[in-house]
Amino acid sequence: MSDDYLVRIGKLIRDARQHRGWTQAQLAEALGTSQSAVNRIERGNQNISLEMIARIGEALDSEIVSLGYAGPMHLRVVGGRRLSGAIDVKTSKNACVALLCASLLNKGRTVLRRVARIEEVYRLLEVLNSIGVRTRWINDGVDLELVPPAELEMTAIDAEAAVRTRSIIMFLGPLLHRMDHFKLPYAGGCDLGTRTIEPHMIALRRFGLDVAATEGQYHAQVDRSVRPDRPIVLTERGDTVTENALLAAARHDGVTVIRNASSNYMVQDLCFFLEALGVEVEGIGTTTLTVHGVPNIDVDVDYSPSEDPVEAMSLLAAAVVTESELTVRRVPIEFLEIELAVLEEMGLDHDRSAEYCADNGRTRLVDLTVRPSKLEAPIDKIHPMPFPGLNIDNVPFFAAIAAVASGQTLIHDWVYDNRAIYLTDLNRLGGRLQLLDPHRVLVEGPTRWRAAEMMCPPALRPAVVVLLAMMAAEGTSVLRNVYVINRGYEDLAERLNSIGAQIEIFRDI
Repeated sequence: MSDDYLVRIGKLIRDARQHRGWTQAQLAEALGTSQSAVNRIERGNQNISLEMIARIGEALDSEIVSLGYAGPMHLRVVGGRRLSGAIDVKTSKNACVALLCASLLNKGRTVLRRVARIEEVYRLLEVLNSIGVRTRWINDGVDLELVPPAELEMTAIDAEAAVRTRSIIMFLGPLLHRMDHFKLPYAGGCDLGTRTIEPHMIALRRFGLDVAATEGQYHAQVDRSVRPDRPIVLTERGDTVTENALLAAARHDGVTVIRNASSNYMVQDLCFFLEALGVEVEGIGTTTLTVHGVPNIDVDVDYSPSEDPVEAMSLLAAAVVTESELTVRRVPIEFLEIELAVLEEMGLDHDRSAEYCADNGRTRLVDLTVRPSKLEAPIDKIHPMPFPGLNIDNVPFFAAIAAVASGQTLIHDWVYDNRAIYLTDLNRLGGRLQLLDPHRVLVEGPTRWRAAEMMCPPALRPAVVVLLAMMAAEGTSVLRNVYVINRGYEDLAERLNSIGAQIEIFRDI
């Protein structure tokens, strides 16, 4: 077999194993071989017979060869259908990836409850497995257990998985406490334009971390004599920047003050997790965090991340765009209050339940029922702001919502270089969006959606916005290569089907 063929077969086996919820060790045990052999097979570094492929397929209950799962996943959408019933919001993608990175702080066993089964999580698990962290899905694949090794094997890092996620950048904070020298592949993720790591470095240099970027890698070196002797002021109130600073401060032997910190949902979840590790964090939910570090963290911890406000917004937008009555349960209301206030001004008819507590014991949840409404364009432009402002990741959903409202809506996505451009893909489906510049789009509504076949935009939220418009369009649409959607949403098509959508998953054979 050619090397390329072996790599493709390895990816199929890895995907089938992860779908089953197995670790490499569990598959190795079923095959009577070693975990290192499974690792080589999945990387395409070992010759493999058809007999062995068949044995693996039988063990994983997956017809690896005959179904040809190597091709990208596509969606066929029969639109014009009304949604109904109720759907639960799943745990936060961005909180889960931060907590996976934070597990590197802990020498003990970490259990994360109801972790999102998404591609972004899978890529991080591949990276963690490759450097020696033992991970396994427990409780029927609902929860995730992580047990670190005594020493991380950074030279064995899975670079291919690492470059497919921007979250790898959050390894810098915890790793600087574990080794004096290490390398990380360049961060990847969505195509959202140029994004440097300089805001991260401004914070992490205060802990002695120096990073040189050469030949597709970050070369990191730590000077243990350097310690933050005054408050760290972040030059960007970014979520991952704040998380990296928190991860670095968590095992710093002393008190670290972080100013201009993000107080967004994933940052709060990380703070709650750090408290479960024994790290005191003052000022959670504000822009000034005071961290009382613990140099040695060795505890068995069990933590439940809260629900995802961006997924909640996605589901609300699905109801609005398809003119449906839908109840969205377990909505983290404190991170959607501005969005709902804007929607109320536009004329949204909805009810909310009394507040109740998320499984983390801290985040406030409600159930929201949305009904068909006659929407008017908002008077002011839609633009994001750091929490408690309108969430940056929720801005694209207002493009689809504005498209069904009467009047003109200006959307100003000032954070990302390219994302506003991707919103104009809605024009292929009958939308009337005018790109004023790379950051501003003028949306004219209402829209008579029409079916189309198109490639998925390379950015997560615009991709979902296109899917929602397809659900509203009469006829059959096709959205090709939806890997980017699977990065951030677990079983989205199946879950939308459960409330009345008609979406078929298919692949090229």
